[in-house]
Amino acid sequence: MAQKLQAILLIPVIVALVLGGVRVKRSVDTWQTAEDAVRVAELVQAANKYASDAINERDVSVIPLVKGDRDSDTIARARQITDEDAKKFDEAVARMPKTASLERRVGLVRTGEKQLAAVRANAFTAKMTGVQTEESYHAVQHPLMEISNELGFGIISQATFGRTLYAASLTQAAESLIRAIGTHLLVEDRSKLAKGELQTQLASFSSYVYLEQIALQEFAGFAGTADVARLRKALTDAEKKGRQKLAEARTRAEAAGQDFVAPPSLDKMTSAIASGATAAQLAEQGITPETFFAASTLSFDAYRSIEVYFADTALAEAHDIADEARTDAIVNATLVLAAILVAFLLANWVARTMSTSMRQLSASAHAIAGERLPARLTQLTRAIPGRVDSDVEPIPITSTDEIGEVARAFDHVHREAVRLAAEQALLRANINTILGNLARRSQSLIERQLAMISELEGREADPDQLENLFQLDHLATRVRRNGENLLVLSGEAPAQQWDQPLPLVDVIRAAISEVEQYERIQLSVVPEAQIDGRAVNDLVHLLAELLENAAAFSSPHVPVLVTAARLPDGRIMLEIYDQGIGLPHEELAEINRILADPPTVDASISQRMGLFVVGRLADRHSIRVQLRPSNDEQGTTALVMLPQTITHRPTTEEPDSDTMALVAFVDSRFTEETAQNTDETWNENPS
Repeated sequence: MAQKLQAILLIPVIVALVLGGVRVKRSVDTWQTAEDAVRVAELVQAANKYASDAINERDVSVIPLVKGDRDSDTIARARQITDEDAKKFDEAVARMPKTASLERRVGLVRTGEKQLAAVRANAFTAKMTGVQTEESYHAVQHPLMEISNELGFGIISQATFGRTLYAASLTQAAESLIRAIGTHLLVEDRSKLAKGELQTQLASFSSYVYLEQIALQEFAGFAGTADVARLRKALTDAEKKGRQKLAEARTRAEAAGQDFVAPPSLDKMTSAIASGATAAQLAEQGITPETFFAASTLSFDAYRSIEVYFADTALAEAHDIADEARTDAIVNATLVLAAILVAFLLANWVARTMSTSMRQLSASAHAIAGERLPARLTQLTRAIPGRVDSDVEPIPITSTDEIGEVARAFDHVHREAVRLAAEQALLRANINTILGNLARRSQSLIERQLAMISELEGREADPDQLENLFQLDHLATRVRRNGENLLVLSGEAPAQQWDQPLPLVDVIRAAISEVEQYERIQLSVVPEAQIDGRAVNDLVHLLAELLENAAAFSSPHVPVLVTAARLPDGRIMLEIYDQGIGLPHEELAEINRILADPPTVDASISQRMGLFVVGRLADRHSIRVQLRPSNDEQGTTALVMLPQTITHRPTTEEPDSDTMALVAFVDSRFTEETAQNTDETWNENPS
């Protein structure tokens, strides 16, 4: 029967998990790949804008820089745009997939960016000639342009976008260099050029004119028919716009009574400049720096529009693919979960057809293992040995078949577990008694030792010897507190208690005096409050343990801060802040669990005996204690919430709604922190 039940439960679950897991894994992988493609498309989009604006900065700066106007507003605006693009590119880099190829390309961009400041400072000076200035932006622009080859990361259908976009960017870069060098040739005083420099500029100008034609052929090779037509339309629109501006310029000149020489087409202007004709000769043909720059800019903007179209299209397609992949992953996961749910429901339906005895045995066994036995063990660990009934209630199955025998076996195991727990509780009680007796004997000796030390301190006049006595006094005080820890661990209450309330500030000072490094502890303003006499000794002990930890686990050169504040509802919040090395979140969570619900005494508490004692003392008086990282992520802050039951203040008027909102906020902060770090929140045991 058991084998049949196992087969029914396992077969549909395993089949559903294997088949569904494979399908979900494939969908999730596709989704992740598509998301990576989106990030790469965003990077390419940012890189292309960065590259385009960088070379545009170079082009618009030619005329002001050659004329010596290095503080031109045109230059400042262009550089500001480039710097803003650099920041957006950095944001895209932070989101991109961390692959070797992308990291290498971004590294090349970073290398080029390091040269940009020097290029801006030395542009068109004796340190950097015209062609050197114009080609130096290549160090930044070219690596940015090459990132386009990464477009379509993991998505084959997008791979051609990257090659086509790269060809469009190459065409735009060539046109930009033609514009920059051509404008430079028209503006510069050629009589001041070094020997051979003019020939170098003309040769570079002609080579980039040729490069533009090669790039256009490259674009036509990768792009589809529609994309080639789109580029031609953009160039045609640019020519129409140029003719329109030319007509407007002619009209303005005629209205002003000025002669107007219409410039030739961009191709003819390029050929005329490449011929080496002087600026005056070119001006006679209507070719001036302004007309050439304006005509070249129209082509530059046309190429840029194509570049933007491809980048935007690639990003949109990547988003579509990612959305589809996400939808597939969600649908597949839903189907798998539904299949598993159906499998479990079917198995449950089959299991319910088993015999009544089998169901009753299973329910009883689970009840024993999950509820009755743990509850009885908890009762035995907390009750006084010898006063707990160790009998167990048998499983209500009286049959003599195999199921009945299993029930009797469960009863036997249950009884043995309870018997062993009772023996362990008795042994623990005996150990606690021994610890308590040893602690009391040690306490009397330590009190005598402290009295002798105090007497010696009163008679000693030598400062060095007095300092040694103070240290010995503190060591003895710590030994006394360790003895008190043993009494707490053994469940003993303090032998002596105050019969009158004590001011809170005196309680804190008493705790500080028990700390070896007491001089490092700084106490801020403490509200006027009285602590109930029955809680004074335990609160001093509790605070001393927390202060000792804060001082021991922080640098001896920084203070430990203690602050206190009264909440409107009468409770008092104490905060102990150190600047130590802090604690990992997992360790903080474990410590807060101990503070909220101190476990049974065992060997493991020796590593954190002080914190365990704090938890026991806090539990006696419904005090809340919690550790958490400090706000600046350095050190640890201990929060101690004193309830109204042990604090007293003068009667005041009823708090208003804003005051009660503040109280609710403080409560919620405690609750949220504890809910994250412990299995049980303090709200289960409100003060």
